[in-house]
Amino acid sequence: MSIDIALFEALRGLVADRVYPDLAPDDASRPYITYQQVGGDAVNFVESTIPAKKNARMQINVWADTRIQATAMGGAVEDALRSLIALQPSVLGAAIATYDDETKLRGTMQDFSLWI
Repeated sequence: MSIDIALFEALRGLVADRVYPDLAPDDASRPYITYQQVGGDAVNFVESTIPAKKNARMQINVWADTRIQATAMGGAVEDALRSLIALQPSVLGAAIATYDDETKLRGTMQDFSLWI
C-alpha cells in the first residue's frame, strides 16, 4: 500500500473524502485536509540490502473556516494517525496554528513519522 492510499483511507472519514496531496482544488469544500512528504529517515544497511520499509515524514494540514473547527479537526487527524499501528506512527511535535491570507482560512500543520 502506498503512503497516499494509507493517508487517504485513514483521514477520508473526517472530511467526507476531501483529502488532497499537496494542494486542494480551488473550489474544495471546507474543512479539508492536505498532506505532503517533507522528508523522512533514510535506512541504510552495511550489507547494502534493500530495507523492507521506508520512512516518510508527512506534514498534515487541516483547513477550515474557523479556528475552533481547524483545531478540532487537527486533533481528530492526530488521533486517527496514532491508530495506524501498521504504519508505526510517531507524532513529531504539536500542531501549529496557521492562517492563509489569500483564502482567509484557518489551519493546523503537524508532522508525523510513518513507515510503509
